Amino acid sequence: MSFFRKFFGSKPKSSDEEIKSDDRGKFMPEIKLPIDEKFTINFKANGGKFLYCENLTEIFDNFENIILENNWEGDKALVLDKNLSKKFKNTSLKPTLKISEATYFLTTCENLIANDGSLLISSKQIFEKKLHELPFNFIVFATTSQFVENIGEGLRGIKNNNKQSIPTNITTIKNFKSEEEDKNFLSYGSSSKNLYLLLLEDL
Repeated sequence: MSFFRKFFGSKPKSSDEEIKSDDRGKFMPEIKLPIDEKFTINFKANGGKFLYCENLTEIFDNFENIILENNWEGDKALVLDKNLSKKFKNTSLKPTLKISEATYFLTTCENLIANDGSLLISSKQIFEKKLHELPFNFIVFATTSQFVENIGEGLRGIKNNNKQSIPTNITTIKNFKSEEEDKNFLSYGSSSKNLYLLLLEDL
């Protein structure tokens, strides 16, 4: 996405939507930012930590760096997705299906919600477990094609992509720090998580 390529040093593309801040008054409506930039700003404001990666090699390298940074070498990870276990099989990942044994949770998500910097998840990622039952530490693997503007768009995508069997237990993770956040019905009962986002460029 253009924001990430610009941020990480690639040649930026010109944008017709660019608005000079000098032309705007204090009480003007919010500038319509690109979806990736909006998510990044809101996600970091929520206390999340993300690592942008251009390929899977960078994903695995950054995964190892997270493990080293937190002294999780030898610790087990809750991994409920068998495909994710296979994808990370050549890393130091030590998967388990028992929450009580896990130091961190490695998972995917349904969508990355731009307008509030949250992550939309469902029973495809967490089965029927509640967020507070899962480890405090999350490492989420996602791609730039998973950006959506808002929760409504994400819910429509879930419905359209799973017409045979719509996932249940749909919720958002928004709190990546201890302060209490405003909650909507999807994040009711949510708990704060120490969250790393491994974001793969796939567009």
